[in-house]
Amino acid sequence: MRRLSLALAGVAGATLLSFSALQAQNGTNAQPGTADASLVTAGTYTADPAHTLVGWRVNHFGFSDYFGLFGDVTGTLKLDPINVESSSLEVRIPVAKITTASADLTSHLLRAGKDGGAPDFFGPTPADAVFKSTQIRPNGTSEALIFGNLTLNGVTKPVSVMARFTGAGENPATKKQTVGFKGWARIKRSDFNINFGIPMVTDTVDLDITAAFEK
Repeated sequence: MRRLSLALAGVAGATLLSFSALQAQNGTNAQPGTADASLVTAGTYTADPAHTLVGWRVNHFGFSDYFGLFGDVTGTLKLDPINVESSSLEVRIPVAKITTASADLTSHLLRAGKDGGAPDFFGPTPADAVFKSTQIRPNGTSEALIFGNLTLNGVTKPVSVMARFTGAGENPATKKQTVGFKGWARIKRSDFNINFGIPMVTDTVDLDITAAFEK
């Protein structure tokens, strides 16, 4: 047990030393991303799929909230920090890679319909969800309301996202200029023909978004 503890301590120490070296290489003891809008440069950015996530939350039976996750998000952000209204966003969300804490639920979400009927949720080969902005309306220096169309489960509906700028700077791992955002949206799943369990499981779905884009 003592040897295991020493080994774990050694791994932790090596990790801290590596992180300290990375900080030193970056020339700062702070995080490289800073919530300073003046650091944002214009151009075309691509989503970092390893660090761009869409969380979803519903209420289950009125007892508790249940949440899951979409990852591996890809897309393009055309960003003009001087004229934010001229910016645009398009992202693609792989529904087939949906993640939950329950293997049975994940299986159900991707299960085919019975006897050739419609699936309860997405089915085994769901198309990617796609969000395309139609208008970006800035709100101060760090927030914007993004209006757009969400295509999900074969249905396209207008959806708005409240976005907040969280940081900009050079990613020390990739050496790429990076911008980060948080976002929030609310949709009704029945709008996208996902009706199973309503109203015991809420029709309303809250989306919690975190995104990193690199140039």
